[in-house]
Amino acid sequence: GSGGFRKRKHDNFPHGQRREEKENVNPSSALMTSFKSFQLELDTRHDKYERLVKLSRDITIESKRTIFLLHRFTSAPNGEEILNESEVKLDAVRQKIKQVAQELIGEDMYQFHRAISPGLQEYVEAVSFQYFIKTRSLISVEEINKQLIFTAEDREETTNTTSSSCDKQPHTWSLKVTPVDYLLGVADLTGELMRLCISSVGNGDIDTPFELSQFLRQIYDGFTFIGNTGPYEVSKKLYTLKQSLAKVENACYTLKVRGSEIPKHMLADVFSTKTELIDQDEGL
Repeated sequence: GSGGFRKRKHDNFPHGQRREEKENVNPSSALMTSFKSFQLELDTRHDKYERLVKLSRDITIESKRTIFLLHRFTSAPNGEEILNESEVKLDAVRQKIKQVAQELIGEDMYQFHRAISPGLQEYVEAVSFQYFIKTRSLISVEEINKQLIFTAEDREETTNTTSSSCDKQPHTWSLKVTPVDYLLGVADLTGELMRLCISSVGNGDIDTPFELSQFLRQIYDGFTFIGNTGPYEVSKKLYTLKQSLAKVENACYTLKVRGSEIPKHMLADVFSTKTELIDQDEGL
């Protein structure tokens, strides 16, 4: 009571007695066996989670490289080569996703969703960007999931009393992109379309900005139907989507009002200046 250290309960027992109690624990008891099985299960789950995080990081990196490649489509002399090369890169990304699907065999995907979600969002962004360049439309989540069904054929020898033969038994792995990952990937796509608008103006293409403006307006209208009722991440990306739409609409306004009096090689400078002014007004 005079300010000394408070005595703990286990200090009443000598250290030798506590050591004897630890030594007397039976490692083969049912309780210790249960805890060892729990330890093995948790270690296995943590190791799988770390492997999925690494795969998701690789998917993100390769998807970003595909997006950077697709941005060269407007300035490249032969756009088909860019699209073919991007398809090869996306096939490599799908092989990484196949490894994720193999890791999740027999597991609940939502227990590991946080580990793979960033990679899936980036993949959706890359695939939808390529699809828009090809078709000028938005890819559906069903079409994305169709591309994530993987098959392989393993030859197994079956021996019977009457005959023996080699049969090909197909194995199938699949991974479904969740609606939330799809929406977040589409929201990130709007930023890439805004950059595509800038590069198109720089190349003297006046029609693409108006087409992008209409497309982004449709996406923004779709997101406003979700509003604050959807997941928190979706409502958070709505602000960035609105910024991208404002910049593209400002480009269309500049082209419509001053496009006839400004040379084509100077339109990109005017548009970039307008974009900087918008960012300053919004405090970015």
